[in-house]
Amino acid sequence: MSGNASNSVDTNPSASLSFNSRSKNAPGNRSDIGWKHGFDINGNGRKVKCNYCSKIVSGGIFRFKHHLAGTREDSEPCASVSGEIKNLMIKIVAEAKHATLKRRKLNIIDEEDEGGHMLFGFKGKQTVANASKGGVQETINQMMKKGFKEEVDAQVAEVFYTSAIHFNVIRNPAFAKMCEMIGKYGVGYKPPSYYDIREKLLKQAMRKTYLMLEEYKEWKRTGCTIMSDGWTDKKRRSICNFLVNSPKGTTFLYSLDTLDISKTTDKVFKMLDDVVEYVGEENVIQVVTDNAANFKAAGDLLMQKRERLYWTPCVAHCIDLIFEDFEKNLKVHELTIKKGRKITTYIYGRTMLISLLKKFTIGRDLIRPGVTRFATAYLTLGCLHELKASLLTMFNSDEWKTSKFGTSQEGKGIERVVLDNRVWKNVSTCLKATAPLMVVLRLVDSDVKPTMGFIYEEMDCAKEKIRSNFNNIKKR
Repeated sequence: MSGNASNSVDTNPSASLSFNSRSKNAPGNRSDIGWKHGFDINGNGRKVKCNYCSKIVSGGIFRFKHHLAGTREDSEPCASVSGEIKNLMIKIVAEAKHATLKRRKLNIIDEEDEGGHMLFGFKGKQTVANASKGGVQETINQMMKKGFKEEVDAQVAEVFYTSAIHFNVIRNPAFAKMCEMIGKYGVGYKPPSYYDIREKLLKQAMRKTYLMLEEYKEWKRTGCTIMSDGWTDKKRRSICNFLVNSPKGTTFLYSLDTLDISKTTDKVFKMLDDVVEYVGEENVIQVVTDNAANFKAAGDLLMQKRERLYWTPCVAHCIDLIFEDFEKNLKVHELTIKKGRKITTYIYGRTMLISLLKKFTIGRDLIRPGVTRFATAYLTLGCLHELKASLLTMFNSDEWKTSKFGTSQEGKGIERVVLDNRVWKNVSTCLKATAPLMVVLRLVDSDVKPTMGFIYEEMDCAKEKIRSNFNNIKKR
Protein backbone atom coordinates (compact mmCIF):
# COMPACT_ATOMS: atom_id res chain seq x y z
CA MET A 1 0.00 0.00 0.00
CA SER A 2 2.74 2.39 1.01
CA GLY A 3 4.79 1.44 -2.05
CA ASN A 4 1.87 2.12 -4.35
CA ALA A 5 1.27 5.41 -2.69
CA SER A 6 4.86 6.46 -3.08
CA ASN A 7 4.88 5.35 -6.69
CA SER A 8 1.78 7.36 -7.43
CA VAL A 9 3.44 10.48 -6.07
CA ASP A 10 6.63 9.90 -8.04
CA THR A 11 4.87 9.24 -11.31
CA ASN A 12 2.83 12.48 -11.15
CA PRO A 13 5.26 15.28 -10.16
CA SER A 14 3.24 17.94 -11.98
CA ALA A 15 0.28 17.37 -9.70
CA SER A 16 2.56 17.80 -6.69
CA LEU A 17 3.99 21.05 -8.09
CA SER A 18 0.49 22.32 -8.84
CA PHE A 19 -0.62 21.56 -5.31
CA ASN A 20 2.41 23.31 -3.80
CA SER A 21 1.88 26.43 -5.93
CA ARG A 22 -1.76 26.60 -4.94
CA SER A 23 -1.00 26.03 -1.27
CA LYS A 24 1.23 29.15 -1.19
CA ASN A 25 -1.87 31.38 -1.19
CA ALA A 26 -4.36 28.84 0.17
CA PRO A 27 -6.33 29.71 3.34
CA GLY A 28 -4.21 28.97 6.41
CA ASN A 29 -0.95 29.15 4.42
CA ARG A 30 -0.52 32.77 3.36
CA SER A 31 3.22 32.63 2.60
CA ASP A 32 3.15 35.23 -0.21
CA ILE A 33 4.76 38.46 1.02
CA GLY A 34 1.79 40.45 -0.28
CA TRP A 35 -0.42 39.10 2.50
CA LYS A 36 1.65 41.01 5.06
CA HIS A 37 0.18 44.22 3.69
CA GLY A 38 -3.40 43.18 2.89
CA PHE A 39 -6.37 41.26 4.28
CA ASP A 40 -8.48 38.59 2.51
CA ILE A 41 -12.03 39.84 3.04
CA ASN A 42 -13.98 36.81 1.68
CA GLY A 43 -11.65 33.90 2.43
CA ASN A 44 -10.98 32.82 -1.17
CA GLY A 45 -8.11 35.24 -1.87
CA ARG A 46 -9.86 37.04 -4.72
CA LYS A 47 -10.52 40.32 -2.91
CA VAL A 48 -7.75 41.91 -0.84
CA LYS A 49 -8.19 44.97 1.40
CA CYS A 50 -5.13 47.27 1.60
CA ASN A 51 -3.78 47.90 5.11
CA TYR A 52 -2.69 51.44 4.12
CA CYS A 53 -5.44 53.01 2.03
CA SER A 54 -8.28 50.53 2.89
CA LYS A 55 -9.03 50.10 -0.82
CA ILE A 56 -10.39 46.67 -1.88
CA VAL A 57 -8.50 45.23 -4.86
CA SER A 58 -10.20 42.54 -6.91
CA GLY A 59 -8.13 39.93 -8.75
CA GLY A 60 -6.12 38.30 -6.01
CA ILE A 61 -2.77 38.89 -4.34
CA PHE A 62 -0.94 39.29 -7.69
CA ARG A 63 -2.97 42.35 -8.68
CA PHE A 64 -2.76 43.62 -5.08
CA LYS A 65 1.05 43.70 -5.32
CA HIS A 66 0.74 45.85 -8.45
CA HIS A 67 -1.53 48.11 -6.39
CA LEU A 68 1.25 48.56 -3.81
CA ALA A 69 3.94 48.95 -6.49
CA GLY A 70 1.95 51.64 -8.28
CA THR A 71 2.44 50.15 -11.76
CA ARG A 72 -1.15 51.05 -12.79
CA GLU A 73 -1.55 47.58 -14.36
CA ASP A 74 -5.26 46.80 -13.85
CA SER A 75 -5.20 48.45 -10.43
CA GLU A 76 -5.16 51.93 -8.97
CA PRO A 77 -1.90 52.81 -7.14
CA CYS A 78 -1.93 53.01 -3.36
CA ALA A 79 -1.66 56.62 -2.21
CA SER A 80 -0.63 55.83 1.39
CA VAL A 81 2.05 53.13 1.06
CA SER A 82 5.58 54.06 2.16
CA GLY A 83 8.38 54.44 -0.36
CA GLU A 84 10.29 51.47 1.11
CA ILE A 85 7.39 49.04 0.67
CA LYS A 86 6.56 50.48 -2.77
CA ASN A 87 10.14 49.89 -3.99
CA LEU A 88 10.08 46.35 -2.55
CA MET A 89 6.86 45.56 -4.43
CA ILE A 90 8.27 47.04 -7.65
CA LYS A 91 11.24 44.69 -7.30
CA ILE A 92 8.99 41.68 -6.62
CA VAL A 93 6.64 42.24 -9.58
CA ALA A 94 9.65 42.93 -11.83
CA GLU A 95 11.26 39.65 -10.81
CA ALA A 96 7.97 37.85 -11.47
CA LYS A 97 7.79 39.36 -14.96
CA HIS A 98 11.42 38.40 -15.54
CA ALA A 99 10.71 34.80 -14.59
CA THR A 100 7.60 34.69 -16.79
CA LEU A 101 9.47 36.10 -19.77
CA LYS A 102 12.33 33.67 -19.22
CA ARG A 103 9.92 30.71 -19.24
CA ARG A 104 8.34 32.03 -22.45
CA LYS A 105 11.75 32.23 -24.12
CA LEU A 106 12.58 28.66 -23.09
CA ASN A 107 9.22 27.42 -24.37
CA ILE A 108 9.74 29.16 -27.72
CA ILE A 109 13.21 27.66 -28.10
CA ASP A 110 11.88 24.19 -27.22
CA GLU A 111 9.08 24.54 -29.78
CA GLU A 112 11.54 25.63 -32.46
CA ASP A 113 13.80 22.68 -31.63
CA GLU A 114 10.92 20.19 -31.73
CA GLY A 115 9.71 21.64 -35.02
CA GLY A 116 12.97 20.70 -36.71
CA HIS A 117 14.51 24.23 -36.84
CA MET A 118 17.99 25.12 -35.65
CA LEU A 119 18.12 26.57 -32.16
CA PHE A 120 20.40 29.37 -33.26
CA GLY A 121 19.14 29.75 -36.80
CA PHE A 122 17.59 32.88 -38.26
CA LYS A 123 14.02 31.90 -37.50
CA GLY A 124 14.77 30.98 -33.89
CA LYS A 125 16.52 34.28 -33.31
CA GLN A 126 13.68 36.20 -34.89
CA THR A 127 11.08 34.51 -32.67
CA VAL A 128 13.06 35.17 -29.49
CA ALA A 129 13.60 38.78 -30.55
CA ASN A 130 9.89 39.21 -31.17
CA ALA A 131 9.06 37.66 -27.82
CA SER A 132 11.51 39.89 -26.00
CA LYS A 133 10.48 43.08 -27.76
CA GLY A 134 10.08 45.47 -24.87
CA GLY A 135 12.24 43.03 -22.87
CA VAL A 136 12.94 42.71 -19.15
CA GLN A 137 14.88 45.92 -18.67
CA GLU A 138 12.37 47.96 -20.66
CA THR A 139 9.49 46.52 -18.64
CA ILE A 140 11.19 47.41 -15.34
CA ASN A 141 11.90 50.91 -16.59
CA GLN A 142 8.30 51.33 -17.67
CA MET A 143 7.05 50.33 -14.26
CA MET A 144 9.46 52.69 -12.53
CA LYS A 145 8.62 55.58 -14.88
CA LYS A 146 4.86 55.21 -14.44
CA GLY A 147 5.03 55.95 -10.75
CA PHE A 148 7.87 58.48 -10.93
CA LYS A 149 7.21 60.57 -14.07
CA GLU A 150 4.81 62.97 -12.35
CA GLU A 151 7.30 63.64 -9.54
CA VAL A 152 10.14 64.31 -11.99
CA ASP A 153 7.96 66.67 -14.05
CA ALA A 154 6.93 68.54 -10.91
CA GLN A 155 10.57 68.94 -9.87
CA VAL A 156 11.58 70.28 -13.30
CA ALA A 157 8.68 72.75 -13.17
CA GLU A 158 9.71 73.86 -9.66
CA VAL A 159 13.21 74.73 -10.91
CA PHE A 160 11.68 76.88 -13.66
CA TYR A 161 9.29 78.65 -11.26
CA THR A 162 11.71 79.29 -8.40
CA SER A 163 14.54 80.46 -10.68
CA ALA A 164 12.33 82.63 -12.94
CA ILE A 165 13.50 80.72 -16.01
CA HIS A 166 11.66 81.65 -19.21
CA PHE A 167 9.21 78.93 -20.27
CA ASN A 168 10.63 78.94 -23.84
CA VAL A 169 13.76 77.25 -22.42
CA ILE A 170 11.78 73.99 -22.39
CA ARG A 171 11.73 74.18 -26.22
CA ASN A 172 15.51 74.60 -26.44
CA PRO A 173 17.07 71.50 -28.05
CA ALA A 174 20.02 71.88 -25.67
CA PHE A 175 17.64 71.40 -22.70
CA ALA A 176 16.26 68.17 -24.19
CA LYS A 177 19.82 66.95 -24.83
CA MET A 178 20.77 67.79 -21.23
CA CYS A 179 17.91 65.67 -19.89
CA GLU A 180 18.87 62.81 -22.20
CA MET A 181 22.51 62.86 -21.09
CA ILE A 182 21.55 62.96 -17.39
CA GLY A 183 19.35 59.91 -18.03
CA LYS A 184 22.24 58.09 -19.72
CA TYR A 185 24.54 58.90 -16.79
CA GLY A 186 22.03 57.33 -14.41
CA VAL A 187 21.61 57.46 -10.64
CA GLY A 188 24.20 59.42 -8.69
CA TYR A 189 24.76 62.32 -11.09
CA LYS A 190 25.82 65.49 -9.27
CA PRO A 191 25.33 68.82 -11.08
CA PRO A 192 28.30 71.16 -11.55
CA SER A 193 29.10 73.58 -8.76
CA TYR A 194 28.56 77.33 -8.80
CA TYR A 195 32.27 77.82 -9.50
CA ASP A 196 32.22 75.32 -12.39
CA ILE A 197 29.31 77.07 -14.08
CA ARG A 198 30.76 80.53 -13.49
CA GLU A 199 34.40 79.84 -14.37
CA LYS A 200 35.59 76.49 -15.75
CA LEU A 201 32.61 75.48 -17.88
CA LEU A 202 32.05 79.05 -19.09
CA LYS A 203 35.60 79.24 -20.41
CA GLN A 204 35.19 75.85 -22.09
CA ALA A 205 31.97 77.05 -23.76
CA MET A 206 33.73 80.21 -24.96
CA ARG A 207 36.55 78.20 -26.51
CA LYS A 208 34.02 75.94 -28.19
CA THR A 209 32.12 78.98 -29.53
CA TYR A 210 35.28 80.54 -30.93
CA LEU A 211 36.15 77.29 -32.69
CA MET A 212 32.63 77.10 -34.11
CA LEU A 213 32.84 80.69 -35.34
CA GLU A 214 35.95 79.82 -37.32
CA GLU A 215 33.69 77.77 -39.59
CA TYR A 216 31.70 80.93 -40.35
CA LYS A 217 34.79 82.84 -41.42
CA GLU A 218 34.67 81.53 -44.93
CA TRP A 219 34.39 85.09 -46.19
CA LYS A 220 38.01 84.82 -47.32
CA ARG A 221 36.69 82.56 -50.07
CA THR A 222 33.22 84.01 -50.76
CA GLY A 223 33.39 87.60 -49.52
CA CYS A 224 31.15 89.14 -46.85
CA THR A 225 28.93 92.04 -45.81
CA ILE A 226 29.68 94.19 -42.76
CA MET A 227 26.54 95.40 -40.94
CA SER A 228 26.38 98.09 -38.26
CA ASP A 229 23.52 98.24 -35.77
CA GLY A 230 23.35 101.32 -33.54
CA TRP A 231 21.32 101.53 -30.34
CA THR A 232 20.48 104.34 -27.94
CA ASP A 233 18.89 103.61 -24.57
CA LYS A 234 16.54 105.83 -22.52
CA LYS A 235 19.52 107.53 -20.87
CA ARG A 236 20.83 108.48 -24.32
CA ARG A 237 23.78 106.10 -24.03
CA SER A 238 24.75 104.73 -27.42
CA ILE A 239 26.42 101.56 -28.63
CA CYS A 240 27.14 100.19 -32.08
CA ASN A 241 27.30 96.48 -32.86
CA PHE A 242 29.16 95.21 -35.91
CA LEU A 243 28.19 91.93 -37.57
CA VAL A 244 29.50 90.02 -40.57
CA ASN A 245 27.22 88.19 -43.00
CA SER A 246 28.43 85.49 -45.38
CA PRO A 247 26.81 82.50 -47.12
CA LYS A 248 27.43 80.50 -43.93
CA GLY A 249 25.37 82.92 -41.82
CA THR A 250 25.64 86.06 -39.68
CA THR A 251 28.16 86.34 -36.86
CA PHE A 252 28.79 89.00 -34.23
CA LEU A 253 32.12 90.80 -34.66
CA TYR A 254 32.41 93.31 -31.81
CA SER A 255 30.65 96.20 -30.05
CA LEU A 256 31.81 99.78 -29.84
CA ASP A 257 30.76 102.29 -27.20
CA THR A 258 29.93 105.39 -29.21
CA LEU A 259 28.99 107.60 -26.26
CA ASP A 260 32.16 109.68 -26.56
CA ILE A 261 32.27 109.53 -30.35
CA SER A 262 30.63 112.54 -31.96
CA LYS A 263 28.26 111.84 -34.82
CA THR A 264 30.31 113.84 -37.31
CA THR A 265 31.05 112.40 -40.72
CA ASP A 266 34.80 112.09 -40.05
CA LYS A 267 34.30 110.12 -36.82
CA VAL A 268 31.75 107.77 -38.41
CA PHE A 269 34.05 107.27 -41.42
CA LYS A 270 36.95 106.37 -39.10
CA MET A 271 34.72 103.87 -37.25
CA LEU A 272 33.63 102.15 -40.49
CA ASP A 273 37.14 102.19 -41.94
CA ASP A 274 38.53 100.48 -38.83
CA VAL A 275 36.05 97.60 -39.05
CA VAL A 276 36.85 97.08 -42.75
CA GLU A 277 40.55 96.97 -41.86
CA TYR A 278 39.80 94.46 -39.09
CA VAL A 279 38.01 92.05 -41.45
CA GLY A 280 40.29 92.74 -44.42
CA GLU A 281 39.43 94.96 -47.36
CA GLU A 282 39.93 92.11 -49.82
CA ASN A 283 37.16 90.15 -48.06
CA VAL A 284 34.51 92.91 -47.88
CA ILE A 285 31.93 93.34 -50.66
CA GLN A 286 29.65 95.90 -49.00
CA VAL A 287 29.08 97.82 -45.77
CA VAL A 288 25.48 98.29 -44.58
CA THR A 289 24.54 101.11 -42.21
CA ASP A 290 21.46 103.20 -41.53
CA ASN A 291 20.53 106.03 -43.88
CA ALA A 292 21.22 109.00 -41.60
CA ALA A 293 23.00 111.94 -43.23
CA ASN A 294 26.33 111.41 -41.41
CA PHE A 295 26.41 107.68 -42.24
CA LYS A 296 25.52 108.41 -45.85
CA ALA A 297 28.38 110.90 -46.16
CA ALA A 298 30.76 108.50 -44.36
CA GLY A 299 29.73 105.76 -46.80
CA ASP A 300 30.69 107.96 -49.75
CA LEU A 301 34.10 108.64 -48.19
CA LEU A 302 34.59 104.92 -47.55
CA MET A 303 33.89 104.05 -51.20
CA GLN A 304 36.33 106.75 -52.32
CA LYS A 305 39.12 105.29 -50.17
CA ARG A 306 38.32 101.61 -50.74
CA GLU A 307 37.18 101.31 -54.34
CA ARG A 308 36.47 97.56 -54.20
CA LEU A 309 33.51 97.76 -51.82
CA TYR A 310 30.06 99.41 -51.75
CA TRP A 311 28.14 101.28 -49.08
CA THR A 312 24.46 100.25 -48.86
CA PRO A 313 21.74 101.85 -46.69
CA CYS A 314 19.67 99.60 -44.40
CA VAL A 315 16.34 98.77 -46.04
CA ALA A 316 14.40 98.72 -42.76
CA HIS A 317 15.74 102.17 -41.85
CA CYS A 318 14.88 103.51 -45.31
CA ILE A 319 11.27 102.36 -44.98
CA ASP A 320 11.15 103.82 -41.48
CA LEU A 321 12.29 107.16 -42.93
CA ILE A 322 9.49 106.94 -45.53
CA PHE A 323 7.03 106.78 -42.62
CA GLU A 324 8.79 109.78 -41.09
CA ASP A 325 8.37 111.72 -44.36
CA PHE A 326 4.66 110.84 -44.45
CA GLU A 327 4.18 112.23 -40.96
CA LYS A 328 6.22 115.39 -41.56
CA ASN A 329 5.13 116.30 -45.07
CA LEU A 330 1.47 115.19 -45.26
CA LYS A 331 -0.86 117.24 -43.10
CA VAL A 332 -3.55 114.56 -42.79
CA HIS A 333 -0.95 112.08 -41.48
CA GLU A 334 0.50 114.56 -39.01
CA LEU A 335 -2.87 115.52 -37.51
CA THR A 336 -4.21 111.95 -37.42
CA ILE A 337 -1.11 110.61 -35.65
CA LYS A 338 -1.32 113.41 -33.08
CA LYS A 339 -4.94 112.54 -32.31
CA GLY A 340 -4.10 108.83 -32.11
CA ARG A 341 -1.31 109.57 -29.63
CA LYS A 342 -3.67 111.78 -27.66
CA ILE A 343 -6.17 108.91 -27.26
CA THR A 344 -3.59 106.28 -26.24
CA THR A 345 -1.65 108.61 -23.93
CA TYR A 346 -4.82 109.61 -22.08
CA ILE A 347 -6.04 106.03 -21.60
CA TYR A 348 -2.68 104.50 -20.64
CA GLY A 349 -1.97 107.30 -18.18
CA ARG A 350 -4.89 106.15 -15.99
CA THR A 351 -5.09 102.67 -14.48
CA MET A 352 -8.89 102.64 -14.16
CA LEU A 353 -9.28 103.48 -17.86
CA ILE A 354 -6.93 100.63 -18.85
CA SER A 355 -9.17 98.24 -16.92
CA LEU A 356 -12.28 99.72 -18.58
CA LEU A 357 -10.63 99.50 -22.02
CA LYS A 358 -9.77 95.82 -21.61
CA LYS A 359 -13.37 95.11 -20.61
CA PHE A 360 -14.66 96.45 -23.93
CA THR A 361 -11.77 95.13 -26.08
CA ILE A 362 -11.89 91.67 -24.43
CA GLY A 363 -8.37 91.96 -23.08
CA ARG A 364 -6.71 93.52 -26.13
CA ASP A 365 -4.34 96.47 -25.72
CA LEU A 366 -3.73 99.55 -27.79
CA ILE A 367 -0.17 99.99 -29.02
CA ARG A 368 1.44 103.06 -27.51
CA PRO A 369 3.62 105.11 -29.88
CA GLY A 370 7.37 104.76 -29.60
CA VAL A 371 10.02 107.45 -29.89
CA THR A 372 12.63 105.89 -32.16
CA ARG A 373 10.60 103.96 -34.73
CA PHE A 374 8.20 106.03 -36.86
CA ALA A 375 6.43 102.86 -37.96
CA THR A 376 5.11 102.46 -34.41
CA ALA A 377 2.81 105.45 -34.92
CA TYR A 378 1.15 103.70 -37.86
CA LEU A 379 0.96 100.43 -35.91
CA THR A 380 -0.99 102.39 -33.30
CA LEU A 381 -3.36 103.73 -35.96
CA GLY A 382 -3.86 100.18 -37.23
CA CYS A 383 -4.72 98.97 -33.74
CA LEU A 384 -7.15 101.86 -33.23
CA HIS A 385 -8.81 101.00 -36.55
CA GLU A 386 -9.23 97.35 -35.54
CA LEU A 387 -10.71 98.29 -32.16
CA LYS A 388 -12.89 101.12 -33.50
CA ALA A 389 -16.19 99.43 -32.56
CA SER A 390 -14.95 98.66 -29.02
CA LEU A 391 -13.76 102.24 -28.48
CA LEU A 392 -17.04 103.72 -29.73
CA THR A 393 -19.00 101.41 -27.43
CA MET A 394 -16.77 102.29 -24.47
CA PHE A 395 -17.09 106.07 -24.90
CA ASN A 396 -20.88 105.75 -25.36
CA SER A 397 -21.34 103.53 -22.32
CA ASP A 398 -22.84 104.60 -18.97
CA GLU A 399 -19.65 103.45 -17.21
CA TRP A 400 -17.66 106.09 -19.11
CA LYS A 401 -20.26 108.86 -18.88
CA THR A 402 -20.76 108.44 -15.11
CA SER A 403 -17.06 108.12 -14.31
CA LYS A 404 -14.92 111.03 -13.15
CA PHE A 405 -13.07 110.88 -16.47
CA GLY A 406 -16.21 111.14 -18.57
CA THR A 407 -17.36 114.24 -16.66
CA SER A 408 -14.01 116.07 -16.79
CA GLN A 409 -13.14 118.59 -19.50
CA GLU A 410 -10.11 116.61 -20.66
CA GLY A 411 -12.15 113.41 -20.83
CA LYS A 412 -14.87 115.10 -22.85
CA GLY A 413 -12.22 116.32 -25.28
CA ILE A 414 -10.97 112.75 -25.81
CA GLU A 415 -14.57 111.58 -26.21
CA ARG A 416 -15.14 114.13 -28.99
CA VAL A 417 -12.01 112.87 -30.80
CA VAL A 418 -13.10 109.22 -30.58
CA LEU A 419 -16.67 109.93 -31.70
CA ASP A 420 -15.59 112.14 -34.63
CA ASN A 421 -16.24 110.31 -37.91
CA ARG A 422 -13.69 112.47 -39.72
CA VAL A 423 -10.92 111.11 -37.48
CA TRP A 424 -11.75 107.53 -38.40
CA LYS A 425 -11.94 108.47 -42.08
CA ASN A 426 -8.46 109.98 -41.84
CA VAL A 427 -7.16 106.90 -40.01
CA SER A 428 -8.39 104.77 -42.91
CA THR A 429 -6.69 107.13 -45.40
CA CYS A 430 -3.34 106.91 -43.56
CA LEU A 431 -3.48 103.12 -43.41
CA LYS A 432 -4.23 102.85 -47.14
CA ALA A 433 -0.90 104.56 -47.79
CA THR A 434 1.20 102.76 -45.15
CA ALA A 435 -0.21 99.22 -44.75
CA PRO A 436 1.50 97.88 -47.93
CA LEU A 437 4.83 99.33 -46.76
CA MET A 438 4.28 97.75 -43.34
CA VAL A 439 4.19 94.34 -45.03
CA VAL A 440 7.56 95.03 -46.68
CA LEU A 441 9.03 96.28 -43.39
CA ARG A 442 8.09 93.06 -41.62
CA LEU A 443 9.75 91.04 -44.39
CA VAL A 444 13.04 92.96 -44.41
CA ASP A 445 13.20 93.26 -40.61
CA SER A 446 13.27 89.47 -40.16
CA ASP A 447 16.18 87.07 -40.44
CA VAL A 448 14.36 84.47 -42.54
CA LYS A 449 16.18 85.16 -45.81
CA PRO A 450 18.46 87.82 -47.34
CA THR A 451 16.66 90.97 -48.41
CA MET A 452 18.35 91.71 -51.73
CA GLY A 453 16.60 88.89 -53.55
CA PHE A 454 13.07 90.23 -53.06
CA ILE A 455 13.18 93.88 -51.94
CA TYR A 456 12.75 95.46 -55.39
CA GLU A 457 9.82 93.25 -56.33
CA GLU A 458 8.15 93.75 -52.92
CA MET A 459 8.52 97.54 -53.15
CA ASP A 460 6.97 97.54 -56.63
CA CYS A 461 4.07 95.44 -55.30
CA ALA A 462 3.63 97.88 -52.39
CA LYS A 463 3.47 100.86 -54.78
CA GLU A 464 0.87 99.10 -56.93
CA LYS A 465 -1.17 98.28 -53.83
CA ILE A 466 -1.09 101.92 -52.68
CA ARG A 467 -2.25 103.06 -56.13
CA SER A 468 -5.06 100.53 -56.03
CA ASN A 469 -6.11 101.62 -52.52
CA PHE A 470 -6.63 105.16 -53.87
CA ASN A 471 -8.28 104.01 -57.12
CA ASN A 472 -5.22 105.16 -59.15
CA ILE A 473 -6.07 108.82 -58.47
CA LYS A 474 -2.68 110.54 -58.16
CA LYS A 475 -4.03 113.54 -56.25
CA ARG A 476 -5.39 111.28 -53.49
